[in-house]
Amino acid sequence: MKLFGTDGIRGRVNRNPMTPELVLKVGMAAAKVLRKEEGRNLVLIGKDTRISGYMIESALTSGICSMGMNVILVGPIPTPGIAFLTRTMRLDAGVVISASHNPFEDNGIKFFSFDGFKLPDKVEKEIEALVKDDSFLAKRPTGASIGKTYRLEDATGRYIEFIKSTIPKGMNLEGLRVVVDCANGAAYKITPEVLTELGADVITINNNPDGTNINHCCGSTDLAHLKEEVLRNAAHVGVAHDGDADRTLFVDETGREVDGDKVLAIWAVALKKEGKLKNDAVVATVMSNLGIEHYLERKGIKLIRTNVGDRFVVEEIQRGGYNLGGEQSGHIIFFDYNTTGDGPVTALQMLYLMKKTGAPLSEMVSDIFLYPQILENVKVKKKDVIKNASVTRKIKEAEKILDGKGRVLVRPSGTEQKVRVMVEGSDRETIQAVAAGIVKTILSASSKD
Repeated sequence: MKLFGTDGIRGRVNRNPMTPELVLKVGMAAAKVLRKEEGRNLVLIGKDTRISGYMIESALTSGICSMGMNVILVGPIPTPGIAFLTRTMRLDAGVVISASHNPFEDNGIKFFSFDGFKLPDKVEKEIEALVKDDSFLAKRPTGASIGKTYRLEDATGRYIEFIKSTIPKGMNLEGLRVVVDCANGAAYKITPEVLTELGADVITINNNPDGTNINHCCGSTDLAHLKEEVLRNAAHVGVAHDGDADRTLFVDETGREVDGDKVLAIWAVALKKEGKLKNDAVVATVMSNLGIEHYLERKGIKLIRTNVGDRFVVEEIQRGGYNLGGEQSGHIIFFDYNTTGDGPVTALQMLYLMKKTGAPLSEMVSDIFLYPQILENVKVKKKDVIKNASVTRKIKEAEKILDGKGRVLVRPSGTEQKVRVMVEGSDRETIQAVAAGIVKTILSASSKD
């Protein structure tokens, strides 16, 4: 069984791989790989607001401590907060217990290295190999050599101060009315507090997590409630996070969605005007809309594409010496500030730009035209159904129909038992028909597995 996907380990709680027994072994294996002979051997653990977080946290902590590493618990905090704290506190590793935008029944484990970056594939493979090999358990430490557990009480305060430090001193958000949808997740206190402290008039929704309502009909995966509240409160902007707050999407003052592609485009142009966009380029994924690529070309900015997943975007940013990247889904990496997608930082940066320019968000995106895009998530028995001859044949037929005036992307999800289908083109009716044909073929092939 393969444990690590594109964003750590993830699955339905109390089903492999998210059982307490397996999580315990993951903790042991991770500590075995990461532990140093000398040093503090400290691992930071944070989580989102899922009810299963307590169970996963306990099992993971026990496993890590049993192998002689020490644990610092911080409770609910956004994923980027763990990346920031791990790096600035000079710890050995950070862990986030979260399934991001997934429903509450799921949970997951993401590891960060000492430098705030996701663990390299090589290290993940070492951990995975040990989970499948019980021989290392015979060498567990005993007595005073086992690990201890501590609690960091001011973790959110440290992270909040960091977020505020990403805009110039003396800058405030007075005069801006903002609706913040916290998705009943990890940022339910943090983003509203940051924006309020900086003077914004903040209306907060979906900020009462009960363990089971995270991402439910709210947040970045469902903007309907946010759109209603923006219009009802005559707000200047709406902000939506996902469960672990590494994503942010926006709603402008007219109630229209502003996705991650448009956020990237807005900020790429703004940074280029100030001479701060490194190498005049932005890193995005194969999912980013062709319209964004054409818009940036007109502005003298190159769009560089990677595979889907913010870790791949970060790797390309590092490799090419860039400082801005992200995904259509709202993972935005301001690499000058943090090593991963940071929802609260993204929210603050957008409001800062609005206040600085005096322009409403609708005006900022008015000349960005997107190609119609159809996105379908198809539940399948096996994700390798995309290699089925009938599916590959249907994809080739679709590409021929689009005839260079659009794109087809069919890929397995890295986090769910689904196949993602994206069709993009200049004519909506055509791409709808093309996408429907591909989905029908996938479902038919899957039913025969």
